[in-house]
Amino acid sequence: MKRPSKSRGTAAKARQATATPKRSSKTDAAVGRTTADDDKSGIARLERELRESLQQKTAMAEVLSIISSSPGQLEPVFEAILEKATRICEAKFGLLFSYDGQLFRNAAMRNAPKALLEFHRHRGPFQPPPGASLDRLLRTRNVVSSADDSALQAPSAAARLAGARSHLAVPMFKDKTLMGAIVIYRLEVRPFTDKQIELVKNFAAQAVIAIENTRLLNELRESLQQQTATADVLRVINSSPGDLDPVFTTILDKALDLCEAAFGFVTIYDGERFERGVQRGVPQGLAAYFRTGMDQPRPGDAHWRLLAGEELIHNLDQKDEDAYRLGNPLRRAVVDLGGARAALVVALRKDNVLLGALTVYRKEVRSFSEKQVVILQSFAAHAVIAIENARLLKDLRETTDQLKAQSHELAKLNQQLEQRVADQIGEIERMGRLRRFLPPQVADLIVASGTEQQLESHRREITALFCDLRGFTGFSESSDPEDVMTLLRQYHAAIGEIIIKYSGTLERYAGDGVMVVFNDPVPVDNPALQAVRMALDMRAALGGLIDKWRRLGHELGFGIGIAHGYATLGTIGFEGRFDYAAIGTVSNVESRLCDEAKPGQILISPRVLMAVEDAISVEPAGDFALKGISRPLAAYNVIEAK
Repeated sequence: MKRPSKSRGTAAKARQATATPKRSSKTDAAVGRTTADDDKSGIARLERELRESLQQKTAMAEVLSIISSSPGQLEPVFEAILEKATRICEAKFGLLFSYDGQLFRNAAMRNAPKALLEFHRHRGPFQPPPGASLDRLLRTRNVVSSADDSALQAPSAAARLAGARSHLAVPMFKDKTLMGAIVIYRLEVRPFTDKQIELVKNFAAQAVIAIENTRLLNELRESLQQQTATADVLRVINSSPGDLDPVFTTILDKALDLCEAAFGFVTIYDGERFERGVQRGVPQGLAAYFRTGMDQPRPGDAHWRLLAGEELIHNLDQKDEDAYRLGNPLRRAVVDLGGARAALVVALRKDNVLLGALTVYRKEVRSFSEKQVVILQSFAAHAVIAIENARLLKDLRETTDQLKAQSHELAKLNQQLEQRVADQIGEIERMGRLRRFLPPQVADLIVASGTEQQLESHRREITALFCDLRGFTGFSESSDPEDVMTLLRQYHAAIGEIIIKYSGTLERYAGDGVMVVFNDPVPVDNPALQAVRMALDMRAALGGLIDKWRRLGHELGFGIGIAHGYATLGTIGFEGRFDYAAIGTVSNVESRLCDEAKPGQILISPRVLMAVEDAISVEPAGDFALKGISRPLAAYNVIEAK
């Protein structure tokens, strides 16, 4: 073999040295600086993200605090939401709109320029024009954004009047119902980021919470006002036997207030003609007309229609009725002298005999709501009671004057009066007893039917749910009684609202254990699905509470068992203390499944699974040998709604 020459080896070494040059110390330093800069950049980015996250969470917490501290007040909540949304998302101004299913209304504005403020103040309720952001949001039911409003064929009012360029519109949903929208604007072309969109979505969810809280509070206030008004009327009836003027005056005062009416009157019909009883708020010119006497009913007017058998007359605009156009004297006087437009008239009728009418008027064209119609009908019923009581008392007095010797008959009539009052008070007490263990709508149904037959012992196919806290016994043994009572109040408050929401019948609760029944006494299309959906809501609601308790050092969990089958149901107890109970194997099964459930589990029986498997995702939890059940029972853990 021929050996390579020395010169060839030297050349190879030279090429090798050229191909892999030695790195200098300056190059090493540059690489080190680059790595350090990258580390600093990463740390700065993490710090920035942490600050943004903290800022967003703080803003959400502050809004929730305002919701809690301002019950029934939407304005401070909306203002806070817009302030934080515009500030954190670097927007110039923002608007919040409510939606009633037909029209949008401007509910709040933040930093809006004067021209845009004036535009929305004079605009009133509106339907968005085709292609506008709210129109697209309404059609797509999704977030709508625009990088540059000025580039659109029909620029929005915000673009025309306030110079808006980029904007973001986020819908506000309760379940699947659109409640409104939040819209924020920038004056420069700079689209909003995904994080900013998610933040505004969270604010929209908080706005819906505030709206729903306000709605519930208003309903509670309305209910309280109605109950108070009813109690006041009953008190006047009881304290003014035979004297109708104070009764009618109280009824009219309450009716005008609750029905948002301007004036009204009660007329009495004696079988031949109408006489005006009491009037409230009647304008001076119309009152002078009434003093001349009552016009006899003419075809088309309210009294004529009541004599023809109608029970309720609801006119949106008195001026737009034939009776006005054809020159009916009473209608002309009410409209021209009293300024009446909308009218609501309810017959006072006893056993199909017309006793009179209760009438209220508004001076604007605005229909009365269904609730207000029901309120006026209720007051009309009380007026009939007063008239009937007065008639009975009149009969009693006449009988006393004419037949003093017939004391037995007088006592009987007096007893009738007392019984009427006792029946009315008993009805109120009965409503209170029913509301203790039944949802309000169930209690109302039973009271409206006039019988408690639904509560008598009977057999029915039901779905039963039992839930309790894990670790509660140990907690109660090692904790102060005050802490135990506080925790139970929080627990019952959280699940109580959910039980009412899903129309469940509260069978019983003892400490941390709660049993709820579905499909009795009010039938439910799919009681098993209703129970599982309620259980999912309970688990979600109690998740936050359990985390809070754990931070306080209380190791507690929450489990649910649900079963479906036949049971015997009805009231048990003794006079003054009745409960509604369900007795049968299904009650035993749901209780035992609850005992087997691990913290956070919702265990259901096979019969429940058959009823919900199309709508609910589950997983097998195994077979359980339950006390009182002869064979092992397969159980399934509910994961989520599909």
